[in-house]
Amino acid sequence: MNTRLKDTSGHSPIDPRILDEAAAWLMQLHASTVTDMERNAWEQWRLRSPQHRQAWERAEQLMNKMGGLPPALSMAALTHPGGNNRRAAIKKLALLMTALPASWAAWRVTPWEAWMAEYRTMVSEQREIELADGSQVRLNTATSIDVRFNAVQRLIVLHTGEILIQTAADNAVTPRPFQVLTAEGRLYALGTRFTVRQGEERSHVAVFDGAVAIHPKSGDSGVAQVLHAGNKTVFTAEAIEVSRPADDTDIAWTQGMLLADKMHLTDFTDELSRYRQGIVRCDPVLADLRISGAFPIRDTDRTLAMLQATYPVRIVYRTPYWVTLVPR
Repeated sequence: MNTRLKDTSGHSPIDPRILDEAAAWLMQLHASTVTDMERNAWEQWRLRSPQHRQAWERAEQLMNKMGGLPPALSMAALTHPGGNNRRAAIKKLALLMTALPASWAAWRVTPWEAWMAEYRTMVSEQREIELADGSQVRLNTATSIDVRFNAVQRLIVLHTGEILIQTAADNAVTPRPFQVLTAEGRLYALGTRFTVRQGEERSHVAVFDGAVAIHPKSGDSGVAQVLHAGNKTVFTAEAIEVSRPADDTDIAWTQGMLLADKMHLTDFTDELSRYRQGIVRCDPVLADLRISGAFPIRDTDRTLAMLQATYPVRIVYRTPYWVTLVPR
């Protein structure tokens, strides 16, 4: 069923897929590498239907709103991987187009926290840092964190993306707890090695050594749970899901790989898109195709070529930033 987003701005509703496309074009046309061929492709897209033209008018309205910000930062808000990844940024832009100007203030909060974070990585970039206490933190793609160490705490604030933490013993006179704060709650490391990923309204945790105590933001004391080595879970602001075994797929990104074990193609493309600028989409016909193997995340074109060579799919590049997997 073709569902349309409800529009509270008084305009007629627009197909959400077209809004996604308008948001992606907005980001692409303001990239420094845009070509004349891409501009021509955008113009053809804009003239495809009245809804396409209307969606682009909304995009221009959004740009006018952003015109009140310093120009360099306005473009950074579009091109930097704010949000959980570039797809999340596109979704936020698309939602803003349905409700200008009421939602404008909501857009400005989270991306700026990520952009102004003390440590951050771009899409497809990884980075490793050593903290003042000797703890090691590895940042995955499109990740942003703040580090807040003082006399009473060791705290990492995860704004976007994913981190691997290896905690060190605290040499302070009074030992300070090591904590990670996400949008959904707070984690207390109990001498451990673990990953934390900020998702959309949920946080993912996998523990490989030691244990981690999870405290959802809105849960009562009875909701807190200790997650031991070899397990992973997902939690929201209110609840913690039943834990499951953690395995190599949860940490393969540290080796530059994406491991798939009978993964649905639609889930695979969602994961791959975290490491690639632009949009990777899967034709609904292929959504349930099962994918297995080890795929490089530092060369996503190679990964796409591997898919095409191994499975009954064809890779269609509408632009370098817009890829669709269709049946072969």
